[in-house]
Amino acid sequence: MQILKKFIKYYTPYKTVFFLDLICAAIISLIDLIYPQILRTLTNGLFTKESNLILTYLLPIAIGLFVMYLIQSFCKYYVSYQGHMMGANMERDMRQQLFDHYEKLSFSYYDQNNSGQMMSKLVSDLFDIAEFAHHGPENLFISLIKIIGSFFFLFFINWKLAIPLVILVLCMFFFSLSQNKRMQETFMENRKKIGDVNASLQDTLAGIRVVQSFANEKVEQKKFRKHNHNFLLSKDANYKCMGNFMGWNLFFQGMMYLVTLVFGGYLIAKGQMQAVDLAMYSLYIGIFISPVQILVELTEMMQKGLSGFKRFVSVMEIQPEIEDSPDAKPLHHVKGLVSYEDVSFHYSDDDTPVLSHVSFQIPAGKSIALVGPSGSGKTTICSLLPRFYDVTGGRITIDGEDVRNLTLNNLRNQIGIVQQDVYLFCGTIRENIAYGKPDASMEEIIEAAKKANIHEFIQELPDGYDTFVGERGTRLSGGQKQRISIARVFLKNPPILILDEATSALDNESERWIQQSLEELSKNRTTITIAHRLSTIKNADEILVVADNTISERGTHEELLAKNGIYAHYYEMQF
Repeated sequence: MQILKKFIKYYTPYKTVFFLDLICAAIISLIDLIYPQILRTLTNGLFTKESNLILTYLLPIAIGLFVMYLIQSFCKYYVSYQGHMMGANMERDMRQQLFDHYEKLSFSYYDQNNSGQMMSKLVSDLFDIAEFAHHGPENLFISLIKIIGSFFFLFFINWKLAIPLVILVLCMFFFSLSQNKRMQETFMENRKKIGDVNASLQDTLAGIRVVQSFANEKVEQKKFRKHNHNFLLSKDANYKCMGNFMGWNLFFQGMMYLVTLVFGGYLIAKGQMQAVDLAMYSLYIGIFISPVQILVELTEMMQKGLSGFKRFVSVMEIQPEIEDSPDAKPLHHVKGLVSYEDVSFHYSDDDTPVLSHVSFQIPAGKSIALVGPSGSGKTTICSLLPRFYDVTGGRITIDGEDVRNLTLNNLRNQIGIVQQDVYLFCGTIRENIAYGKPDASMEEIIEAAKKANIHEFIQELPDGYDTFVGERGTRLSGGQKQRISIARVFLKNPPILILDEATSALDNESERWIQQSLEELSKNRTTITIAHRLSTIKNADEILVVADNTISERGTHEELLAKNGIYAHYYEMQF
């Protein structure tokens, strides 16, 4: 019931369409119910009179029936068109809401969940939800009207024959309830398995260059075959349960015809029913069974829709770990004084310390460099500043303000990040550079490209700034992608800069060009640089050596060499 209450809320913006849809559905059902009664009345009344009288009334009857079915056709059009559009609108709203929520969720959620499963919830689950949103209430309403109306006329024609039919309907109802839970379980399992298929597909296609470079197509095919077969097995259980459900319901419907014929014949033999009424009874049994079949199909649709909606709700109820505090405020006129004060950190699902009692300060406009072995916590130190994760001890401040007291949007707008793994969006070079400032003019984009030493290369391309970069920038080299990401940060123009191993994956020539761009980018900005190549950080105002989850050494390049410690050891290995 809690799930249904949450589901019903999504009808609120479309309540006018919803109620008109139900009214049209009611009219369709009532006209279906009226026709057998009209036929019964005419058979017992008008059609027993002389021929002239019958012919006199045929034209008015024809006009009345024509108007009646014209109205029914219009109502059917409205239900089929506007009803489906209502479901599609609700699907769009839920998909947008889910996407917006995905955008708010913290890095910790993406650390623990697969993007293929997320896409499954965003696409296939919501399609079934939309189908149920439209057909569910409408079919239920039509079915109830037809069932209640049919029963009314069945009792009106002959109440003795109606009683065994009521008993059969009750048997169908309790059988359906017993099958309902099992169907729900199979549909939920089905959702998980199709999510696994999507996850496997997404993973393989995203890494197709690695797959083919290792000639591991057969390995990926085997993995996909396993997930695909597991999905088939879940479908098998699903359809087996459905087959059982449908088969027994059809058996109960057949029993209704059997009871009508046999018990009706018995009543005729006893003089308690007329043969013409039995024929009319059969018409109403047909009208009665039709909505019963719809309800049976609705049960399947409801289980599909509600299992998808439960997965939707389970994501929507996840609260982002990183949110604006109630009294969060923006920071204006940022100078760039960054301070880490006794900072400690561990992940929410693991108490193992990643950082322990880290303290240092970066004066505005100055630069520090972080060096140390992989896994020592360098990237984590940088991730805590824009609050991709929150500290579990101590605090981080910008210009004396705790970053947890700043609005996330404002905080992250003050920080530019250039990473080793550059992500370019599917689109043009211009669009990718403009990601740093979506409302930037073409002149600003070109200026940013010039500062990043990429303008001349772009001009040589056939379509210039409108050149399509391919998915993840596959049409560009590593150095070109890196310079576009640097142009993006130039355009953003933040007072604080994080360079996370921005040149480690490049060749020497590309590194030289990129280093020039980074030096230009770092001017007059508070800069934190993570680097394995010590040649790129010798001129940093201070170098911090991160080891054993804390700061082990600190000083300038010359000071650290003189200490003959960890930094000096790294330097000797490289040079």
